[in-house]
Amino acid sequence: MSRILTYDVVRGRRIAGWRWLSGRVTAIACLSALAVSWFILSVLSGLPDDDALRNVGTMAQATVAFDRHDRAAFTISREQRIEVPLDRMSPHIVHAVLTVEDQRFYDHAGIDVIRIAGAALANLRLGRAAQGGSTLTQQLARQAFLTPERTLRRKLREIVLAARLERTFTKPEILEIYLNKVYFGDGLYGVEAASMGVFGKHAADLDVPEAALLAGLVQAPSALAPREHLDLAVTRRNLVLGLMRDTGTIDDATYRAARDSSVRLDDSFDRAGDSGRYFKEEVRKELVERFGAERVYTGGLRVYTSLDPGMQRAAEREVARTLATIERRQNRSGQSEADDPLQAALLALDPVTGAVRVMVGGRDFGRSHFNRATQARRQPGSAFKPIVYATALEQGYTASTLISDLSEPIEISGGEWLPADGYADTDAMTMRSALQVSSNRAAVHMLQTVGIPHVLDYAQRLGIGSQAAVPSLALGSSEVTLLSMTRAFAAFANGGIVTRPTLIRRVESADGQLLYEAARDETRAISTATAFILTSMLANVVDAGTGRQARAVGFAKPAAGKTGTTNDRRDAWFVGYTPHLATGVWIGHDRPHPIAARGSAAELAVPLWGRFMMTATEDDPPDGFAVPDAVEPARICRLSGLLANDACRHAKIADEHANGSGESMVYTEYFATGTAPVSYCPLHRGWSILDLFARGGHTASPGAAPPISVPGMTDGATAGRSSAGPNVVKPRPEEQTEALPARRGFWARLFGIGKSDTSGRNTEPPKKTPTPATPATLLP
Repeated sequence: MSRILTYDVVRGRRIAGWRWLSGRVTAIACLSALAVSWFILSVLSGLPDDDALRNVGTMAQATVAFDRHDRAAFTISREQRIEVPLDRMSPHIVHAVLTVEDQRFYDHAGIDVIRIAGAALANLRLGRAAQGGSTLTQQLARQAFLTPERTLRRKLREIVLAARLERTFTKPEILEIYLNKVYFGDGLYGVEAASMGVFGKHAADLDVPEAALLAGLVQAPSALAPREHLDLAVTRRNLVLGLMRDTGTIDDATYRAARDSSVRLDDSFDRAGDSGRYFKEEVRKELVERFGAERVYTGGLRVYTSLDPGMQRAAEREVARTLATIERRQNRSGQSEADDPLQAALLALDPVTGAVRVMVGGRDFGRSHFNRATQARRQPGSAFKPIVYATALEQGYTASTLISDLSEPIEISGGEWLPADGYADTDAMTMRSALQVSSNRAAVHMLQTVGIPHVLDYAQRLGIGSQAAVPSLALGSSEVTLLSMTRAFAAFANGGIVTRPTLIRRVESADGQLLYEAARDETRAISTATAFILTSMLANVVDAGTGRQARAVGFAKPAAGKTGTTNDRRDAWFVGYTPHLATGVWIGHDRPHPIAARGSAAELAVPLWGRFMMTATEDDPPDGFAVPDAVEPARICRLSGLLANDACRHAKIADEHANGSGESMVYTEYFATGTAPVSYCPLHRGWSILDLFARGGHTASPGAAPPISVPGMTDGATAGRSSAGPNVVKPRPEEQTEALPARRGFWARLFGIGKSDTSGRNTEPPKKTPTPATPATLLP
């Protein structure tokens, strides 16, 4: 009985113990199940839905800007990314990435169990996480949706997303998305941006060693950055090449050639340099205004610009050289400008299309984004005078029109005004000579003759904008931009047609849809005859006038242009053009004050212009300005500006010492059809000693012959001679007012004819309401 009781007790205790243990196990199992469920829920919660998964290929893309030759020039983006389809990627980059990142990509369903096991064994052997087992699909999932933290939960989420991606996309689609999304360092996302940013070429053009180098960067983009750690990048490249050989992707000969090849880095985006940054900023602002910031920075637009990178670099080089030269002069004279450094701007455009090729808005974009080519408004000085003479030509005056009474003051409200002039002792000169020597008095007299309102009207037509209606308008007293002045001079080269300047040719979406295309915006401002005749006059300026330093620095192609120097030498301008390129140059301080002692535009701006144009036009044909049908030639006497007679042909020009120069008094002038003079010169009626000394030493005789840059010249005195030959009268160096100082002739000195004014000041009249214009005395 006791045994039975003892057994029952023990048995009962055992049953109770099992029940207790079973309860504990059940509880633990339940708790574990709850924990696992909670963990699984935590893994699965917050994962992207199916729509988000399908949009994994949608990513921010850089806007790519191309130059005038359709080569990638720069990008605008928050990330450097350019999406391209798989068939526009070199097979070498595809093979290289698969070899080093996921060799069984086409065999697994998002998770490579063999690779995971191999990586786990390697990590156990090394005692650290040296290898990863992530497939390419897992990497894509991590890059697109997850954080880079190293936790089990993140790894499981990565596996789940990889499996879903494999069910949603085909293998080629996954590969294309990955190759467009993966980071290669230095801000470069995707193989296209990486290829252009590292090698300066499209991904389609990558060769084997280049592809291997890029594929090697994926493991550690920053540590292997080729620009900072080229030796490490090459070592990694060679490792990738070895793997490609071992897997049969390349043969041994290809491996050896690729391993021994040198690396040539080239950044198509030019992100490290400052070249063209003012141009790029203007493009960026125009795009944002047209399409909005979000689309510009993330939409992958393809923008085709007018930028010429070679010209741009030449312009920046010459601007830096010129500023350094001038600043050395300033330093020698004790003129320190540390708080307001000297600035310069240069703008070049195609005179026919208006396409802006070059834009330099200052010496350093990094220090100042203010664009002095488009935003700064400064007085142009004598560079405005061609507008006055264009107005006169439009009204029927001619290049041989004699402007007289130059010593007579101009009547203005509140008094009289006689501007300073280097030719103060010359009472008359032709319009051609007046522009060549930059006579202030002749320009003001002509302004009064044609009327200030008419000059303002033509300035508006030429795109210069509003100007003050004062007599000093002829001397460039109103403020303008370099862009507007260059545009106006471009119209002279373009037969009188003003074209709107453009920086953007067209814009396409990332998939090639045309979004915008610049339309030619043209307006006729002056006649073709006026444009050509004014060009022939401005060609004299380059060849023998205030712009002749362009020839001295070596620029030899046909060209026309005009200098401009303002009061106290605060601004130095030169705007000039060939048939193919119009370029404007400005030099000065942001807070206007003298640039340098004896710092005229002829000494400062013209050499810069000439050196730049030598490079910019080196591939252009040396053709001149075509003579339009609306122009006719006539043989003119330099002295009277009228038709030459036989006596004029025998008369010779003499120097100030009464020595005959041997040059003919007769030259060929161009006239708009129907405007040539019909009267013959009354000053030469027969040959005599008086004819020999008729002009004395007037170094820029009225009606100086058009230079050889103007085709169709029939003047025997100029045929076959250079533009600086003896047939071209050479003026003396430019004064502050830009007018070349005249020397009184022999007879003038003998009889005391003429006056002197050596002040050299470009004094403006009182700025009061001007009286109606009083015409200057003009011979027929």
